[in-house]
Amino acid sequence: MNDLKIIDTTPDDIHLFGMCGYKNTKHEGYQQKLAWTKDRFAEGMRYKMLVSEDKGAVGGIEYIPGEFAWRPVDAFGYMVIHCIYIMKKEAKGKGYGQKMVDECIEDAKESAMKGVAIVARKGSWMANPDLFLKMGFKTVDTSKPDFELMVLKFDAAHPDPTYILGRGEKLKQYKEGLYIFTSGQCPYASKATKEISEAATEDFKILPNIIEIKTAKEAREVPFAFGIFGIVFNGKVVADHPVSQTRFKNIMKKELGL
Repeated sequence: MNDLKIIDTTPDDIHLFGMCGYKNTKHEGYQQKLAWTKDRFAEGMRYKMLVSEDKGAVGGIEYIPGEFAWRPVDAFGYMVIHCIYIMKKEAKGKGYGQKMVDECIEDAKESAMKGVAIVARKGSWMANPDLFLKMGFKTVDTSKPDFELMVLKFDAAHPDPTYILGRGEKLKQYKEGLYIFTSGQCPYASKATKEISEAATEDFKILPNIIEIKTAKEAREVPFAFGIFGIVFNGKVVADHPVSQTRFKNIMKKELGL
């Protein structure tokens, strides 16, 4: 794949590329992601695709100024990476991830930002910290269970980004019942929300409360570190990213002592 190039998408052509590895463009989750993405361009979001002439879309990166970031962090002045991914197995380990992050860094510099930040983790659903450590990023804050807020600063005097405090207190609002927080930022959230809701109702006779995160401000106020999807049961975060129906059932059995 020597013909790879990075394309800066727009609201008019973003639909031509599979986003976040999602290939079924007719799926509800993809359509929600498409609508969500188009709304973010006006806020300064950039969605760039790594494309090959013969293989099509190979990967992508999504980033946005910190004041509009859909993560529970205070990162004003920074460009915040939401997602970065490689879709083709044969393209992994080739340095393409770094190539896309370099694009973000250049955009951030041209926009007079103070640096680039990302929420990373070694678990699932997030970018692995190793890539960013190699590129000079440093972990400046953490959040349970294993989330790292990392930053590459251009201005050493500018305050570090931080996780927003007080999220634990917000759990008191959800001390009774099952709550599913979901949003259009992740195309996999729609399927997970539907399947989890069905299992909660049919298997555990629990009617879930579905809370749709509609703005960046709301995403910064959620009681879990991922920002755009989470499950809270009786005041406890039991999942901080989309999970399968089977995984949800196992979580609930444990929580209910079944």
